[in-house]
Amino acid sequence: MPYFDLFLWEEQNAEHVAHHGVTTAEFEYVVLNAKKAGTSQSSGRPIVFGVTEAGRKLACVYEVIDDLYCYPITAYEVE
Repeated sequence: MPYFDLFLWEEQNAEHVAHHGVTTAEFEYVVLNAKKAGTSQSSGRPIVFGVTEAGRKLACVYEVIDDLYCYPITAYEVE
């Protein structure tokens, strides 16, 4: 599963994730503790699926910057 030291949060991507009811902390937790990884069908970017500490099942899409950094794109709850 992917591992990144830093998530590059800016106002725009943080607000976009929040619009879907996901916090930045939840996004980071799911990416770092992902149960499944793949490629988003709509964007072609990496996507991971996992469960938050509160038990919410999320899909998180991001862009790889380099070995240490990723740029969060979107996240949403899945069933």
